[in-house]
Amino acid sequence: MIKKIILSATFFTLPWLAVADVLQLNEDAPKTYIVEKGDTLWDISSIFLEQPWLWPKLWRLNPEINNPHLIYPGDVLRLVYDEQGEPQLIVEAEPEPEPEVVPEVIAPPVEVAPREKPTIKLSPKLRKQIKKEPVTTLPLNVIAPYIQYDHLLTQEQIDTLPYVIGSDEGHKSSTDGFKVYVNDDLVPGKSYAMYYVDEEIIDPETDKSLGYNVKLTGTAQVIRAGNMSVRRPSTMLVNSANREIRSGNLVMPINEGQLLPSFFTMQSADPAIRGMIVKSATDGREFGKLEVVMINRGAEHALKVGDVMSIQRKSPAVVETKSGPQYKAIASRWDRLTSGGEAEYDMPEEALGEVMVFKVYDKASMALILRTSKPARLLDVVTAP
Repeated sequence: MIKKIILSATFFTLPWLAVADVLQLNEDAPKTYIVEKGDTLWDISSIFLEQPWLWPKLWRLNPEINNPHLIYPGDVLRLVYDEQGEPQLIVEAEPEPEPEVVPEVIAPPVEVAPREKPTIKLSPKLRKQIKKEPVTTLPLNVIAPYIQYDHLLTQEQIDTLPYVIGSDEGHKSSTDGFKVYVNDDLVPGKSYAMYYVDEEIIDPETDKSLGYNVKLTGTAQVIRAGNMSVRRPSTMLVNSANREIRSGNLVMPINEGQLLPSFFTMQSADPAIRGMIVKSATDGREFGKLEVVMINRGAEHALKVGDVMSIQRKSPAVVETKSGPQYKAIASRWDRLTSGGEAEYDMPEEALGEVMVFKVYDKASMALILRTSKPARLLDVVTAP
């Protein structure tokens, strides 16, 4: 018996899947695949599809089924085709074991002396079952800290936030269990995060500020309310310290209870949106799969959570010189001057991977690199795939 994979009901309506989107299978797409622990829907779809963000079409979401199934490690996926020749993934159900046939043995009757039946005291027992975690769209452990704690603030926002004014130890500290004081009337029992202001992010295209990147120093819980009308600060007990907590660290509420989505509605970004990678979470210049980057497009540009964008890089510039074509970067100054502007070729951009936007600010966004054929770099272009 074979059952179709049906995913979360939140994906029953998918207006972004255009009729024109035709599934293109990879040439080496397997006929079957066994789901492994740690797999994501993106990983699995990448095995079968050239455009993995079209995975809902491959899985064939069915809005008419009220109790959708998920896929789990150990499930066997099989690639089949429907009546129209469209590819589809299904899950093969585990075969039900056939009942064991035991031959009946008739023994001669034996007379047994009557005896008292033993008394057995029964107590309820729980049957232990190993619960498997369903496969998610993306590795949530990678992006969860950024969803919960990452912020890009304007100077106006920074000026309105409370901050740490000191501690009970009288100096900076990076240990748990000490108290800090904040110049605001905070809510007792509520949890807050503390940040230091890092660099200002400048848009390389406009030279305008995208905001200030703030980095987490620690978290704390309010144990005593303040009263700033008489200049009495609130008291917080530090329960985790990522780095030194100092006077001046900004204080912001933690997004408690924020639900991390098991599934992201992934869609191709609007073709009109074109930006570039301006920063990486590791502050490196090159980065690969499952690294987090910042792009200089956000809500003001109609970018949305779940937008998939292609990473593009323009091929090195070439100029035609008297001695033949040369890369502009290594051509002599004389060759560049004598070749003229018309001698430079308009080199094409080549795709080298994809990113998915998972957090959107006004002017910028955080994105996860889904795959790359070569390391991505700062200033690489991102656009609709």
